[in-house]
Amino acid sequence: MAAFSYNDAKYIRKQMQVENEDLYYLYTYCLVIAETEEELKRNLAKIDGILQSSGLITKKANFRQEQTFRACLPIMENVKELKEVSARNVLTQGLTGTYPFISSTLCDETGIFLGSNLYNNSMILVDRFNKNKYKNANMCVFGTSGAGKSFYIKLLILRYRLLGIEQYVIDPEREYNKIAESLDGTLVKLGPNSDTYINIFDIREESMEEGQGYLSSKLLKLRGFFGLIFGEMNEEKTAILEEKLIKVYENKGITFDDKSLYKEPEQGKITIVPRFKNSQEMPILEDLYNVLDNEKDKFFKLKLFPFVFGSLSFFNRHTNVELNNPLIIADIYDLGEENLKYGMYMFTDIFWDKIKKDRSQNKAIYLDEIWRLIGVTSSAFVASFIYKIFKTIRKFGGSAVAITQDVSDLFSLENGAYGKAILNNCSMKSFFSLEEENIKVLEKYANISEKERIEMKSLKRGESLMFIGDDHILAKIEASENEKNLII
Repeated sequence: MAAFSYNDAKYIRKQMQVENEDLYYLYTYCLVIAETEEELKRNLAKIDGILQSSGLITKKANFRQEQTFRACLPIMENVKELKEVSARNVLTQGLTGTYPFISSTLCDETGIFLGSNLYNNSMILVDRFNKNKYKNANMCVFGTSGAGKSFYIKLLILRYRLLGIEQYVIDPEREYNKIAESLDGTLVKLGPNSDTYINIFDIREESMEEGQGYLSSKLLKLRGFFGLIFGEMNEEKTAILEEKLIKVYENKGITFDDKSLYKEPEQGKITIVPRFKNSQEMPILEDLYNVLDNEKDKFFKLKLFPFVFGSLSFFNRHTNVELNNPLIIADIYDLGEENLKYGMYMFTDIFWDKIKKDRSQNKAIYLDEIWRLIGVTSSAFVASFIYKIFKTIRKFGGSAVAITQDVSDLFSLENGAYGKAILNNCSMKSFFSLEEENIKVLEKYANISEKERIEMKSLKRGESLMFIGDDHILAKIEASENEKNLII
């Protein structure tokens, strides 16, 4: 024993002199709880065996049970009688091994609860609207079907709703109807059998872009919508279409003079200021169809026919729904696979206008299956519009959330330029379980280590690899039973 003690003392002296380590006293107490005396004895014997198998000597706190119990409480009480019998010398290097939080942990003071760290079970609380800590409040959420990403998004919507944050959701898969009902949100269904309509030609009072007039801003947005219908157009076709669109608005008394959007009060009525024109005073798709009258316009008329007289004629209506709720769900499931992109773009345009309305109010827009707007089935003009939202939404107090299960499609347009730009403009990224093919695509555009790549393949339902600022955390999404009942 003397030889062992001597060698230990030599090692400690060397580490202190050569490695500049410090010497500490370490006190370790184990609190064992049981409902019966027999169970307590079994638990004590089990713990004794586990610790002794690791070379640790245990002592029972006979006649010092109360002092030991109090030492285990978070009241910082370690009495002298216990210190004398439990103190052990430990160097700095050994001390760091006892620290419980050895992996990344995140706890923003004003954050909402997202889940727990899989490594140390610490809580993850994030305030993504904290401008001092995060460069923006944008998020991207990727994961295969059934991995838990939709549940995670619904949980975010619920918790941010309690904070009074305005939220707008584009729902192509009809996954958010229950939460709209639970939280008294507005559910807008668009499709052949719906009785709610949205007019793509609407100009809203909050829609003006910086440095542009109302009509100029609207023409640029309509270019994106009609680009989805007509496909990529050359300069001649683009010019013809813009000429016709200007004519359509002129027929309704709307010009590049912003004053033309305001209607003077009728004679005999008391009104303090002119009223901004409503949807009933805006043109509809049929008005555009009617001004297309020569041979050169035949291409446009053929493409527009389904939207005016055919299966998609519900686009040819005036808006008949009020969108003033702080939670709006746009259900476009009935549009069908080929037509989802039209509804997604139209609601993105509407929600973008609402986000710009009040910079002092925090708000968020959720774009589910975003690949339809920035993937190969879309156009560069539409993808640029979506990228603009992610790039500039911060200054309006907003957060854009990109959601998809088709990661490869997200990076399919122009060699992934738009997908990469959106990914880089998200301070928070949540990667749920992904297929090997999608992980390989993601590796090209995200800073994923080899260890994290392996972890992503083995994630269980409801588990996620989160990139939040500079922190990389493996998280388990958690919800109370009451929350589950509200959103499932």
